[in-house]
Amino acid sequence: MTKLADMIRDVAAIDPDAPELEYEKTWYSWRDLTDLSAAIDAKLTEAGLGEGVRVGCLLRNRPEFVSTLIALFTTGRCLATLNASAPADKLANDVEKVAAPVILALDEDWERPGVLDAAKAAGSLGLAFDGKSVRVVCEAKAGATFNHDAPGIAIEMLSSGTTGTPKRIPLAARNFEKALMSAAAYEKGRDQDAPMKLRSGVQVVTAPLAHIAGITGIMNPVLAGRKICLIDKFSVEAFRDAVVRHRPKVAGAPPSALRMILDADIPKEDLSSLVAYRTGTAPLDPDLADAFYKKYGIPVLQNYGATEFAGGAAGWTLQDFKDHWETGKRGSVGRLNPGAEARTVDPENGDVLEYGKEGLLEIRAPNIGNGKDWVRTTDIAVVDEDRFLWIKGRYDNAIIRGGFKILPDDVIRAMEQHPSVREATVAGMPDRRLGEVPVAAFIRRADTQAPTQEEFVAFLRERLMPYQVPVKIVEMADFPRTPSLKVSLPALKALFEAEMATN
Repeated sequence: MTKLADMIRDVAAIDPDAPELEYEKTWYSWRDLTDLSAAIDAKLTEAGLGEGVRVGCLLRNRPEFVSTLIALFTTGRCLATLNASAPADKLANDVEKVAAPVILALDEDWERPGVLDAAKAAGSLGLAFDGKSVRVVCEAKAGATFNHDAPGIAIEMLSSGTTGTPKRIPLAARNFEKALMSAAAYEKGRDQDAPMKLRSGVQVVTAPLAHIAGITGIMNPVLAGRKICLIDKFSVEAFRDAVVRHRPKVAGAPPSALRMILDADIPKEDLSSLVAYRTGTAPLDPDLADAFYKKYGIPVLQNYGATEFAGGAAGWTLQDFKDHWETGKRGSVGRLNPGAEARTVDPENGDVLEYGKEGLLEIRAPNIGNGKDWVRTTDIAVVDEDRFLWIKGRYDNAIIRGGFKILPDDVIRAMEQHPSVREATVAGMPDRRLGEVPVAAFIRRADTQAPTQEEFVAFLRERLMPYQVPVKIVEMADFPRTPSLKVSLPALKALFEAEMATN
């Protein structure tokens, strides 16, 4: 059995009747969670689905799926994620394509159009939660062909599809375990070799369990023995209510949520328990971090990671923020995790660049790949001699306009300097003459007036090269987003195609 499995069992056994998880203001004890996890294990074992088997889960931020994580990670089965918040037709297609011998879902998702039929068509065993047990909703089909096992894989993560078609990313159990262990370094008083204990305080989790940030957001407090307040999906009111009631020292959500909190003008006293706000999954504008710190006195601590990394590879500690934010490291995603190395290379020829030179990021760490070889990312970055990392944009997201390369993040930063803009996004659209051209959308700050197209273009011409200025800028109430609140570029481009087709 893995060290991770032993740690989960040890912490759950300290005081089984102690409260561990709050959902919709109802508390669930360790016993509640582990009783259901034992029932899940028993049902899978009864069906002959043991260690290494792929278990498809239509994940939602619900207590039942916290028990599911415990069940799978303590028995060596593979979590094959499915995003239950996807449209019904897409979800049904994913259920059939995942080709897992078993699918686990809430009743409400089994009742969605096409989902049960998709499981039957694939021949999967369908299971639903039933209180502290699980029941069969469709029997496995004899002779069905599955992608049955994934030995040594803890999670087969369906990517969010932020920039294109979602793909399945296998995360080795050894790497997932090491990523969770390294995360302990960011919490004062945590030592991965210390005896397990229950701790005071509550961690607020809003990240979706269908995303790696949600899974690690649950597993980190579980391993720390810390109570969890689980929220279905981020909203300012739900976040505010949880912070006011539980008074956590640390909370967080993506940068887009940070903008929403600032825009809502939450009273300072409501967030007064926080000593830090953690954020990740998307680029953080340092001006936004400064505005939040100025208003609330709360440092914004960014981290950097990827689904392939099973979590983070770099991040800010509170001490680093105090020592370095205003002395040359502002805007970085933090310092590389202990044991991690990073370098930049020339994207054209692969030559390794000096510290401080912008290039394509390569990372080597115990929890990435085989732990020995350099892994090339698609991020344009800078690494300095103090191990701080800056992410400048995605190389595969670059817009080539008549031979000129445009990184969307550069345009976004310029747009978000406008006093009326709460959040901006940029995409590349096909152009017969130039190949691609940038188009942009923005969300207006409350109680401000949106600039006209001409005014906005004039504003951007003062801050960007002429070829970087978007050919079209539209205001939106909100952007199409993935469950982790990232902007969905395929959906955004579809909206622009429709917009441009009518003009």
